[in-house]
Amino acid sequence: MDLNLPPKVTDRAFARLGEIGAGKDGKALRVAVEGGGCSGFQYDIALDAPDDGDLVLEGAGEKVVIDEVSLPFLTGATIDFTEELIGARFVIDNPNASSSCGCGTSFSM
Repeated sequence: MDLNLPPKVTDRAFARLGEIGAGKDGKALRVAVEGGGCSGFQYDIALDAPDDGDLVLEGAGEKVVIDEVSLPFLTGATIDFTEELIGARFVIDNPNASSSCGCGTSFSM
């Protein structure tokens, strides 16, 4: 894993954050990796204030933050926003995941 390859955020994801007013009150989209889920690890995506030590990705006046513990799991990943018939959501294309569950929120390495 090349730890120098930071995660990327698409313009579409930053635009959606702007539409929902994510930056109000100093909030950002926090993307974290936690143990659990049906495949071993799961993504936790929430609006939260940035903390010291977070990687901050900025675009279109919005921010996405990733904590130091989660960062190695998200090296080279792409954070996007998608709208489909089943709903709209932030999605993560993670090249480090060897498999994922059907809903895309859980993965293994």
